[in-house]
Amino acid sequence: MNFVKTSIVPLALVAALTAGCTTTNPYTQEQQTSKATKGALIGAATGVVAGMLAGDSADNRRDKALVGAVIGGATGGGVGYYMDVQEAKLRQQLQGTGVSVTRYGDNIILNMPGNITFTSARADISANFYPVLDSVALVLKEYNKTLVNVTGHTDSTGSDQFNQILSEQRASAVAQYLMSRQLSAQRFVTRGMGKTQPIADNATESGRAANRRVEITLTPLPQ
Repeated sequence: MNFVKTSIVPLALVAALTAGCTTTNPYTQEQQTSKATKGALIGAATGVVAGMLAGDSADNRRDKALVGAVIGGATGGGVGYYMDVQEAKLRQQLQGTGVSVTRYGDNIILNMPGNITFTSARADISANFYPVLDSVALVLKEYNKTLVNVTGHTDSTGSDQFNQILSEQRASAVAQYLMSRQLSAQRFVTRGMGKTQPIADNATESGRAANRRVEITLTPLPQ
């Protein structure tokens, strides 16, 4: 019973501190709980448990749990907040471009369909896509605490070897262009997956168009 009572205070404190930490989705204009808030609460809970286990008496455990909650909340919320603001900036910059922005935990994925990035069966970036990549580069330059994983994908048309090489060339073309905008090459990892990771049915034209894509996955640098 003392364990339960002791844990309520620090968790309630962090919940109160993080209440109202919402962001506005620029597409739907709806309020949503930020990833930083979720990270802070998870970090706080971890800090509470660590503090509870470290204390000797009920009062001592309560004090340590309170400290653990604050420290854990700050740690859990830091990376989440950084990715929150980067995600919001990317959504703002890329709205209406055809590039989708998806968030998975602390990772941000930019899906760039082939119909707006490359001409058919080639790795030359379409001229009208340069401004879009420039917008991405601006955000990446401002938020430089992220790794940039660029992955090329193709549809099932053609041989495995052709598609593998094409996917690698397209990923490299996107990465090279972004690096030319004064972004450090050390942040980039490129790879081609050929036709091995479809996200739609290759039996239809719309499905093949969806599968021809370059994905940029942004992950926070290790703290």
